[in-house]
Amino acid sequence: MKIPVHIAEKLLLLSQGETISSSKAKHTVVDELTEERIVVSTGRIQKKLLIPNKQALDLYLQNKYGINDLKKYIDVNKKNHVRREEHISVSSDSKNSHVRTFKGFLVNCFNPIQGTLRGEPVTLNPADGMFQFVYDFEDFAPDQSVTIVGVENAENFRYVEKQNYLFQHIQPLFVSRYPQTQIKDLLSWLRSISNNYLHFGDFDFAGIGIYLNEFKKHLDQKATFYVPENIEELIKTYGNKTLYDRQKITFSESDIQEERLLNLIELIHTYKKGLEQEILIGSENGILRE
Repeated sequence: MKIPVHIAEKLLLLSQGETISSSKAKHTVVDELTEERIVVSTGRIQKKLLIPNKQALDLYLQNKYGINDLKKYIDVNKKNHVRREEHISVSSDSKNSHVRTFKGFLVNCFNPIQGTLRGEPVTLNPADGMFQFVYDFEDFAPDQSVTIVGVENAENFRYVEKQNYLFQHIQPLFVSRYPQTQIKDLLSWLRSISNNYLHFGDFDFAGIGIYLNEFKKHLDQKATFYVPENIEELIKTYGNKTLYDRQKITFSESDIQEERLLNLIELIHTYKKGLEQEILIGSENGILRE
């Protein structure tokens, strides 16, 4: 799918720090970006859109649509007669379509993680503010004691060290669901290793649906959904009714066998609220944010 010029222009404005009315940017591309938390909606009556992280938008457009320069993409597509070479310069291929820039996926950790790469010992230990990218994932295996923690949202993946209080009982290696162009590689790797998988996502119907439809069905018994001990208090105090009112249930509760996940669903129905996982960053009691 190609991004229409009028939508690309709206995205360019948002990337430059402006806000626009959500009614002026209705398109499936905007819906995708909103779902990925790249585009954020504010306001209760007159909703406005904004982009808090331009780099996240740039990376998404490059990997999903092959757009390397949004402004040049707009300029080129506005021309009546465009040379084929110009399309190539703003897109990763001559058809201006979705391409995979590379294989593999991002990883992060707050303590060094041991493993092997092509049979040789390797240590994962990215510095604060940096991630590591596993390219030859087919030949990478973490130590058997490591639990793979799949993180749904970019901010939580960035600040794993501020969430170490949540995972003191395990040795976690965090993997990112983003960019979604790499999700097949991530799933292929998760199926190939024996390590357990813990899904750390939003505590709402969308987050549960992502877990069940994208991960659980492929990983079966070695996958579980992370639920904090104080989840009821968190939902009651900080839950968002909009997440309950607007989200569709994309799964069958009768197919779920995880007791803690079923209890979470019951709490969401009871309080008619959902909770975004970002509330847990930098808060050992789950009620403060830095």
